[in-house]
Amino acid sequence: MKKKRGLASCIQEFRKETILTPILVIGEVAFDVLIPMMTARLIDRGIEAGDMSQILRYGALLVGMALVALAFGAMSGRCAARAATGFSRNLRREMYRNVQNFSFSNIDKYSTGGIITRLTTDVTNVQMAFMMLIRIAVRCPIMLICAWSMTFTVNPKLALIFLIVIPILGVGLLLIMKGAHPLFERVFKKYDVLNNVVQENLLGIRVVKSFVREDHEKEKFGKVSQEIYTDFSGAEKLLAFNMPLMQLCVYGCMLTVSWLGAHLVVGGSMTTGQLTTMFSYIMMILMSMMMLSMVLVMLVMARTSAERIVEILNEESDLKTVPESIHEVKDGSVTFENVSFSYTKDPDKECLKSVNLSVKQGETVGILGGTGTSKTTLVQLIPRLYDVTEGRILVGGVDVRDYDMESLRKQVAMVLQKNVLFSGTIKENLRWGNPNATDEELIHACQLAQADSFIQEFPDKYDTYIEQGGSNVSGGQKQRLCIARALLKKPKILILDDSTSAVDTKTDALILKAFREEIPDTTKFIIAQRISSIEGADKILVMDGGKISAIGTHEELLDSCSIYREIYESQTKGGADDE
Repeated sequence: MKKKRGLASCIQEFRKETILTPILVIGEVAFDVLIPMMTARLIDRGIEAGDMSQILRYGALLVGMALVALAFGAMSGRCAARAATGFSRNLRREMYRNVQNFSFSNIDKYSTGGIITRLTTDVTNVQMAFMMLIRIAVRCPIMLICAWSMTFTVNPKLALIFLIVIPILGVGLLLIMKGAHPLFERVFKKYDVLNNVVQENLLGIRVVKSFVREDHEKEKFGKVSQEIYTDFSGAEKLLAFNMPLMQLCVYGCMLTVSWLGAHLVVGGSMTTGQLTTMFSYIMMILMSMMMLSMVLVMLVMARTSAERIVEILNEESDLKTVPESIHEVKDGSVTFENVSFSYTKDPDKECLKSVNLSVKQGETVGILGGTGTSKTTLVQLIPRLYDVTEGRILVGGVDVRDYDMESLRKQVAMVLQKNVLFSGTIKENLRWGNPNATDEELIHACQLAQADSFIQEFPDKYDTYIEQGGSNVSGGQKQRLCIARALLKKPKILILDDSTSAVDTKTDALILKAFREEIPDTTKFIIAQRISSIEGADKILVMDGGKISAIGTHEELLDSCSIYREIYESQTKGGADDE
């Protein structure tokens, strides 16, 4: 079993700065605590005594101490900043790396918006909390303890006042934290929803505008924003009690020490310098407590974010590569042996049921069926994007689960229903199929995919820049570029998932002809809605209800399969009517 990872594993090369920061903070606190004592001596032995030499002496000591404290503070701040930013960088990197290992089912578990929130907002919260933890959370308790200890050296009776204040603050902060944590948990989940809403709107902005649904989208966004506002304001209202509670304790202590200290100075049992020192230590103690309360508030927020980050870090892909995996795919033959599949792993909710199929290397398999008949699910099992629930799939005579996953997928090229092009030039997009492809190979693949003709019409040809999502090319052009990209892999198995739906029948026929002539040894699976796209296939599968309803050649299915015959007649009749 994979060892569970925590946030500490991402500190890595910043351990030095993480350890050095508290040490420098301790040095800063030591000099800060001594400064009020020197101030008392300056007042009592220098100013009140009228001794200029003592004023100069203690004044020089004060300046020196302040400069040393400043130096320690600057160095600790620099180390803390470096450690915190490095820590957050590593968190993002490790999360992103783990996400790249996710199977489709892992990705289905987390929404895209949820992963983005974890990589941005949650990491920022944890970064801020980490910086406060190694600096302020170290400084404040040490400052509080040292300053309180020094008050006993000045006047033990006045020092006991703080014994009343500390428990009040502790109980108050505990109640605030207990109430705020569940609200922050809800808020960050709502952030995931908000990111999803924004992402969907931006990706589908053309659909939104064409259906004039801007008001609906605004209402949807406003609803989620209002929910975040309600929960966040509730949490902030609780946290707002922190400041009045602190001020009550601060002013209560100040008034009590002022009243008692004045009597002691008048009575002669305390000097003016000692009373001034006492006030300095009071401010140190109370400021430390105030800063500590801010750290605790930040930790409440960061705790929720940390839990969400650890979820991603420890999420394991449900697709495992066996230790002695096979790295070479012998050929493109594919065999389905009693294969069943369920996305939920529930046998009662199987979308593929008892599929048996044998395909030889180089054969072309057409797949036809209505919406929801699991055509896409069937082909996604071949490159092991999902694992079968029952049975097994053999590629080149070997169970796909026994292959090294990367080696298997390099030999299986897929052109999915949702064609995706990335920001960059046409050349850069094509080289996803083969990073080392020459310009001649790029052109040849595009000629096979019938893409070269329209690329040559662009002013920059193969250096034409593709916008995000391929928004500056048509659906048919996008499909042909994706087919060319798949061909550059020179795979043993090529899968086209309804990938020529946006091209005309003539172009479709030319692409299929190129496949027959140029890649005869590649096994081809073609999912299509047009019978003309799969008419010449060696085998045609008719899918119905998650099962192979019929299998055969075009002529055989016309004679034996009523579903196939109805589809064929409806399409050919429609074509005749158009003529």
